Amino acid sequence: MYKREQTKKVKVGNLVIGGDAPISVQSMANTDTQNVSATVAQIKRMEKEGCELVRVAVPDLDSCSSLPLIKREINIPLVADIHFDYKLALKSLEQGVDGLRINPGNIKNREKLKLIIKSAQEKDIPIRFGINSGSLDSQILKKYKRATPEALVESAQKVITLLEEIDYHKVGFSLKSTSVTDTIEANILFSSKYDYPLHLGITEAGPYFPGVIKSSIGIGILLYRGIGNTIRVSLTDDPVKEVRVGYEILKALNLRQRGPQIISCPTCARCQVDLKEVMQEVEEKLAEVNKTLTIAIMGCMVNGPGEAREADIGVAYHKKTALLFKKGKIIGRFSDQIIIDKLLEEIKNM
Repeated sequence: MYKREQTKKVKVGNLVIGGDAPISVQSMANTDTQNVSATVAQIKRMEKEGCELVRVAVPDLDSCSSLPLIKREINIPLVADIHFDYKLALKSLEQGVDGLRINPGNIKNREKLKLIIKSAQEKDIPIRFGINSGSLDSQILKKYKRATPEALVESAQKVITLLEEIDYHKVGFSLKSTSVTDTIEANILFSSKYDYPLHLGITEAGPYFPGVIKSSIGIGILLYRGIGNTIRVSLTDDPVKEVRVGYEILKALNLRQRGPQIISCPTCARCQVDLKEVMQEVEEKLAEVNKTLTIAIMGCMVNGPGEAREADIGVAYHKKTALLFKKGKIIGRFSDQIIIDKLLEEIKNM
């Protein structure tokens, strides 16, 4: 794994992004922002899953009035997501949000962008400039013919020129495309030029299954190269799942640990237990467990004992019985009818 790129530190509420801070996991509510109770309820579920920063859409002035009501009820930084109307950004800042997300592709007027930046500077509020392949400035698109990695970086460069004029640098950037390879290349290029913290993600990644794959590849490759300071997995699904997938990406790269890591085999003709059913039961019963453990549940004696022995705790099935390992030692052989209860009991006691 590459050494992490060193970036500026930006504090959003009580969360530090960049520098040597841990890579954070964030998401975005998909409720109507004016519906405060529904939005707060969803954010609470996201918090329970480990979400460290949340964004809400602000499509109109009525939504702005909901921001302080939402912020009062949640425990993580609240970021207002603004498109098209610079007045919504100014109003959101007045309402006390912890941060702004601005898309410079649809707030094109230079003077209006300067107003937003200066207002954020006065209130010491950070901004993330989200550069998206679907909303690039028409002049940049004309120059590059399509939303190339170079086009995404040039869009960011235009904003950086403004930031240097105003001398405000409490900002981060994201460069996202629906193309995984373009996203990777754009972030590598940006990272080679600038030290602003980067928010990683694949924009409009799609429904759960393809979205998880595209996000895991794009985000995972960049993180492996040492690039990126906060991540959001964009899925057409419950945002709680976005947070869950985000942590699984970080766990797979040994960058963050939250909750158990489960190792299990894909099964074959040697497996004489319904391991899929076993896994579903274990996952359901471990949903509320936040202990950092490696748990192996293996279907036969080929790799089972070895994997179970290496894990913090593990099960290796053999016909109608199973060995239970804990910290590398066998602590018992049990029937397949009670082994999971024994496993869960030991996890509870660890």
